[in-house]
Amino acid sequence: MQYKEVAGGICAPKGFAAAGVHCGIRANHSEKYDLALIKADVRCAAAGVYTTNKVCGAPIKVDRAHLTDGYAQAIVVNSGNANTCAANGVALAEECCELVGKALNIDAKDVLPSSTGVIGQPMVIDPFARGIPAAAAKLAADAQGSTDAATAIMTTDTHKKEYAIQFELGGKTCTVGAIGKGSGMIAPNMATMLAFYTTDAAVSPALLEKALKTVVPGTYNQMSVDLDTSTNDTLIIMASGLAGNPEITEENADYDAFVAALTAIAEHMCAEHAGDGEGATHLITCEVTHAPDLKTARAVSRSVVCSNLFKAAVFGRDANWGRILCAIGYTPGDFSIDKVCVWLSSAAGEVYVCENAAYHPYSEDEAAKVLAEHDILVKVDMGTGDASAKAWGCDLTYDYVKINGDYRT
Repeated sequence: MQYKEVAGGICAPKGFAAAGVHCGIRANHSEKYDLALIKADVRCAAAGVYTTNKVCGAPIKVDRAHLTDGYAQAIVVNSGNANTCAANGVALAEECCELVGKALNIDAKDVLPSSTGVIGQPMVIDPFARGIPAAAAKLAADAQGSTDAATAIMTTDTHKKEYAIQFELGGKTCTVGAIGKGSGMIAPNMATMLAFYTTDAAVSPALLEKALKTVVPGTYNQMSVDLDTSTNDTLIIMASGLAGNPEITEENADYDAFVAALTAIAEHMCAEHAGDGEGATHLITCEVTHAPDLKTARAVSRSVVCSNLFKAAVFGRDANWGRILCAIGYTPGDFSIDKVCVWLSSAAGEVYVCENAAYHPYSEDEAAKVLAEHDILVKVDMGTGDASAKAWGCDLTYDYVKINGDYRT
């Protein structure tokens, strides 16, 4: 498919507005936006995918209850407090939905709450009572609205994450937009990653949920920063249907095209998250080809980007390919490593470091130049099949420990 990148993030699709404000949840950051609001002009088909952690944030419990009918019209997100393991968490999340419903004149059950920040801290409703009406009054259906919302959900992120693409469905131009946050506690599956997607494509709730759950295993579940799976990770999508395409109600060519578009934007967002990992200086993408099956391809690519030893080597610009082979070797599954070949690649060039699971002559100086770039691609050819997969990670630096050593301060 052909995609066109467009400005506007989550406000690029027809029928969506967003805002970000400071309401005082992050009391030690008096100017930092800490509350985001996303609103649709119409009631939307909606779906979500959430953390696999047995300890999950109170907003996730509310989201699941509110999405039982497959529809929603607004999303409210706070940063600075995860609303997890708080005695009044669910009640507070429900009260936030009531405040949004009143401010936007919609049903509170059509509001999906989300939170990110420190786990186990008490929460009160006062900041939300101030911030939600302010955010509602500030809603804008433009690029600034999306940017403000993307900024409001950041925690240790160093920059906002938003993206939008256009594509054709049923002869109509459709758009998907996204914002996300997450730089730490990023590990399969999904981790402390929040992502909110909007689209003006017409998709039934059942097919929207199916599409989302089809895309996540090969994208967000293939992303890692530090092997810690969070309590609050959430991916929500709302579809307004205002593009005017024939509604997707079955798995046909339009459905396949929609899944392809979701995959494209999800891959972009995963690279954004991993490349902005806490303290990171490199984005590491591992691309596995010719694997015996998809499960193996995904597992091998994850093993490589999750290897702390390899992550540290990339930080030191050391082409220690043995650590890649080691990570491949301890990957669960029944497969042969005899034909494994490895290349390290970046904008500075490419070095062939391993052939048939053994050393291939290369220049250490050239390899160091390759690893000096921010974006590093590890290409692994397993030589035993037709399956392929990608995973996204980052290097491991001194600053990761510094950031997490004083996170609460």
